[in-house]
Amino acid sequence: MKTLLCFSAFLLCLCQSAWSQSSRVFDSLAMKSDILAGDRKYAIYLPPGYDTSSRSYPVLYLLHGAGDDQTGWLQFGEVQSIADKAIQAGTATPMIIVMPDANTGRRGYFNDPLGEWRYEDFFFQEFLPYIEKTYRAKTEKRYRAIAGLSMGGGGTFMYALHHPELFAAACPLSASTGPLSFEEAKERAMRGVPGSAASSESPKPTEEQLKAHYLQHSALELVNRVPDDQKKAVRWYIDCGDDDFLYEGNALVHVAMRKKDIPHEFRVRDGGHKWSYWRESLPSVLSFVTTSFHQD
Repeated sequence: MKTLLCFSAFLLCLCQSAWSQSSRVFDSLAMKSDILAGDRKYAIYLPPGYDTSSRSYPVLYLLHGAGDDQTGWLQFGEVQSIADKAIQAGTATPMIIVMPDANTGRRGYFNDPLGEWRYEDFFFQEFLPYIEKTYRAKTEKRYRAIAGLSMGGGGTFMYALHHPELFAAACPLSASTGPLSFEEAKERAMRGVPGSAASSESPKPTEEQLKAHYLQHSALELVNRVPDDQKKAVRWYIDCGDDDFLYEGNALVHVAMRKKDIPHEFRVRDGGHKWSYWRESLPSVLSFVTTSFHQD
């Protein structure tokens, strides 16, 4: 009997140890935003060992697409399973993965041209500092990366191009690269396209306001204006399926980067604008950002 009790205690210790070494996810956390005047939800992946260690971790900000929220990458992207496998296989370093909600109030990751909805200001002035204060996150640029799909791929392009001093790596997937011309930007605004410079519920911006917004939210425009001394500031991994309706914009950004001599990886695989494509992309994203986090 004593032997059985000892064995049971041993098994319990093993189970507790295994549990403490497992990753954990939370899909409905919230923080208060003064800029957006309300609570903002986010999801987070904490890597195996987070609860039992005192070390700090690199961070990947992982942005969802239009129509999803902070749970998209967990529910449909299977980020916990994919990240666990990559860490166990040694192809990804243990990292914190943060997934903010950009589908409440208004949809999108940017400030609107009238300054009435300032999501990008929220992200950089409130959300990023909150994450780095709340979790054991490394705060140097070299340990911070961003990735996202579709609308979140657009957010990835813009955030890394607006703030190359903050991100070591950026991985836009099937990205919305923004209007390909100012005429397209005006047409979108007139139609009130969700996630564009204006929606049907918003006052329409003036042409001057729209022009300024377009110049700051077109990946092509931003790439063409990258200063020579910033060409290697961010490591880029761009991935878009050959059947994706956003392929043209991604291909044009690739060509623009080639012409500007901006180092980047450009991947085109068989597939369209769907989760099966992005689930297959995620292991490569994790491996790519891990290379950025590691010392040469």
